[in-house]
Amino acid sequence: MEDKEFTLIEHLTELRTRLIIICSTFLITLIIGFLFAPDLLQFIKSQEAAQNVDWNVFGYTDGISIYVKCALLISICLTLPIAMHQLWLFMKPGLTENEANSTATFIPVAFLLFLLGVIFSYFILFPLMLNFMSSINKSIGATETYGMKQYFTLMFNLIIPVGLVFELPVIILFLTKLGIVTPSRLKKMRKVSYFILIVIGVIISPPDFVSDFLIIIPLLLLFEISIIISEKTYKKEFSKRVQTIE
Repeated sequence: MEDKEFTLIEHLTELRTRLIIICSTFLITLIIGFLFAPDLLQFIKSQEAAQNVDWNVFGYTDGISIYVKCALLISICLTLPIAMHQLWLFMKPGLTENEANSTATFIPVAFLLFLLGVIFSYFILFPLMLNFMSSINKSIGATETYGMKQYFTLMFNLIIPVGLVFELPVIILFLTKLGIVTPSRLKKMRKVSYFILIVIGVIISPPDFVSDFLIIIPLLLLFEISIIISEKTYKKEFSKRVQTIE
């Protein structure tokens, strides 16, 4: 009983250490974010999607709110690989040597997928949504008067969730490696998974049908890609186990 309690205390201590490192990294990168937030703002303002937007502010706090959001975006991007590495270090003692070595490669892949999701949402999805919503407003004779807050709120509410959702293939691969998920189980859960992904797509996209469609289709494709990856990984892992037994 004492050994189990000691082991639990060790795990909690290890978890606390990892969380402290992640939080410290976040605070340090947040400072970096504040330093480079103006550069990020200038880059965003220089893009084609922002050319027709007047950078109005309708409240005293709008400017600082956007400044903080840009700093947070930079901090999240810099903290994410460190957080993934700390999570892997926390789980490493419970993994076999082969599992630990193979899952270590997931960290750079997961980070690249997150960046890919951010790039995809910002350069493809976001302009399409803006053009569609602007065309609807013009078709009803509305005068478009936007501020920085509206523009950046819509942008941040899109790119961060989409970036995180792009992690799905790596998560499925990781769970398959550990034997928690199997391709057959994923296929049986396809209908439920589709429903969950559709709900997520509707939540993170603006309230119009086209935006929902533009988000939901990539999510469903990512799930199907995850199943294919899971099948290949499962077969590979199964063949390794057979060879080990023989």
